[in-house]
Amino acid sequence: MTALQAALQNETPDSPMTNENTFNYLASLNEPQRCAVETTQGPVLVLAGAGTGKTKVLTTRIAHILIQGKALPGQILSVTFTNKAAHEMKSRVLSMIGSGGEGVWSGTFHSLCVRMLRRHAELIDRQQNFTILDTDDQLRLIKQILKAENMDDKALPPRHILSVIGRWKDRAFLPEKVPSSERSGYYDEVSKEDPVLRVYRIYQERLRVLNAMDFGDLLLLTLELFKRSPDVLELYQKQFKYILVDEYQDTNVSQYLWLRLLAQKHRNICCVGDDDQSIYSWRGAEVSNILRFEKDFPGALVVRLEENYRSTAHILGAAGGLITQNKKRLGKTLWTQKEGGERLIIKHVYNGEEEARFAGDEIEACQRNGLSLSDIAILVRASFQTREFEDRFISLGIPYRVVGGPRFYERLEIRDAMAYLRMVQQPSDSLAFERIINTPRRGIGATSIQTLNQYARLEDIPLFEAAHILIETDELRGKAKTGLQSLINDILRWQSLLKTMAPDELTRMILDESGYTLMWQQDKSPEAGGRLENLKELVDAIKEFESVGQFLEHVSLVMENTRNADFSSELVTLMTLHSAKGLEFDTVFLAGWEEGTFPHQKSIDEGNLEEERRLAYVGITRAKSKAFILCAMNRLIHGTWQNCIPSRFIDEIPAEHVSREDSTRVFKFNPHGTREPYLGFSSKKSSTAAPLKPKTYQKTSGAFDMGDRVFHVKFGYGKIIGLSGEKLEIHFDHSGIKNVVSSFVKNAKDV
Repeated sequence: MTALQAALQNETPDSPMTNENTFNYLASLNEPQRCAVETTQGPVLVLAGAGTGKTKVLTTRIAHILIQGKALPGQILSVTFTNKAAHEMKSRVLSMIGSGGEGVWSGTFHSLCVRMLRRHAELIDRQQNFTILDTDDQLRLIKQILKAENMDDKALPPRHILSVIGRWKDRAFLPEKVPSSERSGYYDEVSKEDPVLRVYRIYQERLRVLNAMDFGDLLLLTLELFKRSPDVLELYQKQFKYILVDEYQDTNVSQYLWLRLLAQKHRNICCVGDDDQSIYSWRGAEVSNILRFEKDFPGALVVRLEENYRSTAHILGAAGGLITQNKKRLGKTLWTQKEGGERLIIKHVYNGEEEARFAGDEIEACQRNGLSLSDIAILVRASFQTREFEDRFISLGIPYRVVGGPRFYERLEIRDAMAYLRMVQQPSDSLAFERIINTPRRGIGATSIQTLNQYARLEDIPLFEAAHILIETDELRGKAKTGLQSLINDILRWQSLLKTMAPDELTRMILDESGYTLMWQQDKSPEAGGRLENLKELVDAIKEFESVGQFLEHVSLVMENTRNADFSSELVTLMTLHSAKGLEFDTVFLAGWEEGTFPHQKSIDEGNLEEERRLAYVGITRAKSKAFILCAMNRLIHGTWQNCIPSRFIDEIPAEHVSREDSTRVFKFNPHGTREPYLGFSSKKSSTAAPLKPKTYQKTSGAFDMGDRVFHVKFGYGKIIGLSGEKLEIHFDHSGIKNVVSSFVKNAKDV
């Protein structure tokens, strides 16, 4: 009997909690919320509209179960999509019932699966200290496989391969289970098979050898664990008497199967979600999961939370009228007790520049009226739309943030430092070893690394083990052998200190003794100072953890869901509609509501308008008090001016909830593709298209003349025999005639 089994055998719910923190915890709930909280037996689906208090329902339900003595904390499984949401729920439960809420299994799908897999790693051919790879390492591994298999990475782009593999994993397909209908679309005439599927098979085997997993594996291999070991599944089924799931509309197939398996015994599963806010199909989310809940769990109670505590009646009326155009929905109607409020303003402008100017002027007016900049957001369908807003805000001096920029843990120097930590924690991590093997330079060149990789693949062993063996032979010589021996000795010594030295002190030692800190201290580039500051910040961050292993797992799981923004500071927020889900602002500008931009042309072509409409619904319901919908007649897209037709979504918003403004003659959406002018607007004439800007060409620098002797790093010395702008025709002494760009050559006398 395992320790877990013994603990569960001894666990029986105590009598109801009755401390002073538990009284009146139901008093603040409205009737539907209270029904969702108090119905603790059997499956429950809570359809929670935007701003209706779903987090309050989930946390109060957990507290209610514990207070009533229906389960112990360890018998409750609470699943969220972000670590931030999990932390918020935990904090709220603890504030309601104190330490009695400690011990609930609360976290994201991925973190909870990691917890299970660490316990039972040997049953799925892994060790407990397996590494979780990020996207960068996954791509490197795919590239290695393509090279080893002599496959063209131009015909089979690594990122596309990774995307296809991710899709298969989201749908719970191991390599041998991928159906013909789900194949990648590629076909190899020689092998008569799908080459991406072939890479997938090799990729999974390499992950096994590396003792590693990617994010898709965390769900996929947990399902495989349950399949291989029914006793483990039964153990968890017995343990979790109550399961609570947040954002159920965003679950993919793997997550859906995982939840269904765990809920089979007790059937006390409560899923909270909003089918009208399912906007992540491109990430594998299946809106059908929430739509078929009653079929999956016969006898389920469906509770609709419809009282909105966030927005005004006009905002809710506009959003509600728009979303009713969707056919695939369970249906609900949001309402509020708030009185007053402004209608949505639909503003027609000439082009993107005028759109940004209007937004900037309105934001300055909001500021003068005392509204904080952090309560204002610009929401766009695609990231390219932010540029003109940024230009305008800079000229006006309006501070802003663009959500989605580079994150701390994605920076070069941080990735390098973490590769060192990963090698010390888990020496089978060949991707980390390859990243640090010659960083800083140790005289280990590409040929030596290739030799190591070939031997590791031949013997089916990690790169670190291959290095151990080859330094004892004559396969490696000179600086490569000396540098590799030194690195191996260092890693072994650092590993011996893992359990005795504080993780921040060990990290500092590794960065110093490896020469990595010195490398940046000696670097004279403008970025070097900032990189050193980031390394210091990394060391400070590790102080909060008990071990290097805990820190690495934190980065893998938490930073995947962490947004690069501080929403408490005084900055206007620019972000995509997808990024805005779950947030709220007093005033929202919804930009680019034109056909082809929003709804997006790809969604129009693929017939996926319902998800685009749900995205519009999400955007409108981010606003608490005021919302602007901006529509341009002309837009500069990827360097080309395009005439625009207002989004069909504008006409789908009930007229009683909007107020229209325009500065030019505008046109309404017509399903037949013709342009119909709106009636009652200004008849002021304007060009139907913005003038094309003339192309400008940069003159040749004049640094080279006919007959000059030059040097090219690849082709060597040669003489210029032709000039055409920045292009040079050069007769190289040993390579013949080549056409090169002038920036790639130097004057021979300067070499």
